[in-house]
Amino acid sequence: MELFSELVKSFATISYMNEWAELRSVFQHAALGKPKHWLLPLRVCESVGGDETQALPAMLATACGHIGIILVDDMLDKDPRGVHVQSGMAATANMASALQSAAGDAIAGSDMSFGAKLRAMETVNEMFLATSLGQYWDVTTAIEDEEVYWKIARAKSSPFFSTAFEVGALAGGASLELAMKIRELGIIYGEIIQIHDDLDDTLAVPAKPDWNAGRVSLPILFAQVVDHPARSRFEELRPHVCEQAAALEEAQQILIDCGAVSYCIHQLLEKYESARGLISALPLEQRDVLDAIFEDLTQPVL
Repeated sequence: MELFSELVKSFATISYMNEWAELRSVFQHAALGKPKHWLLPLRVCESVGGDETQALPAMLATACGHIGIILVDDMLDKDPRGVHVQSGMAATANMASALQSAAGDAIAGSDMSFGAKLRAMETVNEMFLATSLGQYWDVTTAIEDEEVYWKIARAKSSPFFSTAFEVGALAGGASLELAMKIRELGIIYGEIIQIHDDLDDTLAVPAKPDWNAGRVSLPILFAQVVDHPARSRFEELRPHVCEQAAALEEAQQILIDCGAVSYCIHQLLEKYESARGLISALPLEQRDVLDAIFEDLTQPVL
């Protein structure tokens, strides 16, 4: 079975999708990129003894959630590549809203046991609530220290991944107790992804939205609050990095020289070790599947 093609077909069978060609097109376009996040429920499902057929509804719910979150993020970031550029803000907001309901529909139509299905629908709903709160905090809160940074990141990013892990476990027949423990792994996975994204965005050329006023990633936060010789110069450069390539290059070099990049890598490796410890304590059918998920995130760092 070609999983991404199957997901496109399954999405088309969700209520009202036969009347919404534009949203089907958005889903199909996203599926062409074969996002690795959509595969997380499958890998977790396999780790507890399940298979592709069992995992498909959990993958579909994860895919719907992923696309919906991106649609909103792109609007908040004013990303010129976002769907809203062609479709408009109003239409895109409605598509994002519909995808939340579609995720629930995917779970409701699955073959999970009643108890597993109820918990899966509950955690999917919690994910959208938490993510919405995190996105709200992200645009309304001034991030002045690491505590606030992680408060927002854990609301905005981790719920998606913890849900992908948990529903994958439930789809594979895991007990509610085991699924909740696997959910904790998803939280750590989300934190690692957040650090990866922050590093990628702050070191990218040309400058990405993390450099804009009001947005703070972990490397930029480090460079702004930790006492180092180039701190004042970094603050001078930041307002200009989106327009001046030389300013961006100098600011990125400061991120390396002041230890911001090293600090992020240290945080990432610590979280990786925490995940390995949790995995080793779980009663899994295929432990190596979960090990590989986290190793894949760590290899670029090593």
